[in-house]
Amino acid sequence: MKLTKKENGQVKKVARELLETVKREKLVLDQRKTQATRAVVRVVVEDKLDELPVIFTPEIYSKKCNAVYQHIFESF
Repeated sequence: MKLTKKENGQVKKVARELLETVKREKLVLDQRKTQATRAVVRVVVEDKLDELPVIFTPEIYSKKCNAVYQHIFESF
């Protein structure tokens, strides 16, 4: 997938904002223990990635949501 400079900048902005939001508001030490907490983090990821450029098809969007959620779950 080829992104324009504008789209690339938008992707970077979304990524930064998502990381800030997850760290500031949603991430808790026991996220693995409660399904409710995991669900909240999942919704935050999906909502934020919904701001990606329109070049991201629903299939790509879904894959990105899964990958980002898994990364957060495994890294924190």
